[in-house]
Amino acid sequence: MEMIRAIAFALMCSVSALAIAQESKPVAPPAAATDAPAIAKNVCAACHGVDGNSAIPANPNLAGQHASYLVKQLKNFKTSPDGKPPLRQNAVMNGMAAPLTDDDIKTLAAYFSKQTLTPAVAKDEKLAVEGRKLWRAGDAKKGIPACAGCHGVAGAGLPAQYPALAGQHPDYTISQLQQFRDGVRANDPEAMMRTIAAKMTDKQMSAVAEYAAGLRQ
Repeated sequence: MEMIRAIAFALMCSVSALAIAQESKPVAPPAAATDAPAIAKNVCAACHGVDGNSAIPANPNLAGQHASYLVKQLKNFKTSPDGKPPLRQNAVMNGMAAPLTDDDIKTLAAYFSKQTLTPAVAKDEKLAVEGRKLWRAGDAKKGIPACAGCHGVAGAGLPAQYPALAGQHPDYTISQLQQFRDGVRANDPEAMMRTIAAKMTDKQMSAVAEYAAGLRQ
């Protein structure tokens, strides 16, 4: 009987010791959620503003832009998982996007998409009138389709495929059209924008950009 009690006591001590050992093991903290406002403040604000409203005309407003479109662009700025160079080349943005994880990108894109856009304004009324014609009707003689066909009459665009252009800085819109024309930017599906921009004159680019700046969603 005494031996049985001794064995039982030993087993109890072993179980208790195991439980204490398990409880004393350090528990890994849960993965921290991406802090989009912090990333926006520390990484994006200098060029795009904390809330995605850029004070620099050469840099795009991100506020109110489609989240899926922003995700695509940020991923295109990164080197692909198989080591291929970024689809979209920009010395600044390639470096900024490099350390962002997929979760960072999705959360950051969602954050900017929910911000209220402080739109740019059209400053050249005569040029904007010319842009309106091209935006709504295109230029049949040159084979340029109406911008509204993809970006919408009000410039709201379509998620993932076509960005919202309403209220965008004209300088930025012009620079992107020029990059598409010159092949510097080549992340447009089926080379759609490269084909269109190649048919546009500098004046047409400026006119469309000026008109888009004055659009409101």
